[in-house]
Amino acid sequence: MNSEPLDRYALGQALTRLANASASDLMPSPRRTIVSAAARRIGLTGAPGAGKSTLAGYLALHRAPGRRLGILAIDPSSPRSGGAILGDRIRMDELQGMSELYIRSIGSRSTADGLSDNLPEMLDLMDEFGFNEVLLETVGVGQVEYAARVQVDTLVLLLLPESGDVVQAMKAGIMEMADIFVINKADLPGAQKMVSDIKRIASLARHEEGVWQPSVLLVSSSKPESIAALSDEIDRHQAWLGLGERRAVLLQQQRARYRLRRLIERRAAEVVAGQAPSFFEAPMAQQLDLALKQISCLGYQKSSE
Repeated sequence: MNSEPLDRYALGQALTRLANASASDLMPSPRRTIVSAAARRIGLTGAPGAGKSTLAGYLALHRAPGRRLGILAIDPSSPRSGGAILGDRIRMDELQGMSELYIRSIGSRSTADGLSDNLPEMLDLMDEFGFNEVLLETVGVGQVEYAARVQVDTLVLLLLPESGDVVQAMKAGIMEMADIFVINKADLPGAQKMVSDIKRIASLARHEEGVWQPSVLLVSSSKPESIAALSDEIDRHQAWLGLGERRAVLLQQQRARYRLRRLIERRAAEVVAGQAPSFFEAPMAQQLDLALKQISCLGYQKSSE
């Protein structure tokens, strides 16, 4: 447990500033605080309605004692208004009163990868506030959860019995991304068959020596022992990660690549949105050249301030 109490107000204000920050605001990255004691990151992903918020709540209840634990729950933003319902706090009201537990709902904003704008910076902020562990709940867009794989240490994929999720996961390649498969709402018919299907598919894949073998668990919110089993499996995977320094270095490199790519994408979107109609009357090659100059010029100005 951290000796200093969690300053919820300061954390909330800082997360809000980051959530509203433009790509230009994030340019002076050399000033970013580097924290050596990073929080363990656990991702919960799966199709909408798979029960991610409910499971995150029960998992947090099990893991929070003795830890400073944060939940960042990403809700889909409206492509028209940009607003989001942000209802995960409502569905996690059983967690109130735990002083070292912090829950924050975040709109997905302009992202289309199940995450949120400026999420890497928000996760870094959680490190600065001394969190031991962060649960990241993605939007649940189904087939584009690859970004979540990079942002977390342990990725838990939720599937529902008799929902066809296995076929969709195979198409999307998510089967290769998850560290732990959870058949959620396991009291529904078809749960055991789905376990068999996933294990059969996994047995057909080639696994290099020393590579983590994804586990398959039956979980139900009505069975506390199944939540405990999932928590133990997460700890087992975290312990396995701790044995491989090369894996940790590779993961940090992947996160740095994602951060830079998203920054460039968002800055490019800002530049294009800010152009006058006459700009698009020029030849495409000229538009591209001018836009690239504006992007690189701003980056240079920000880094020099």
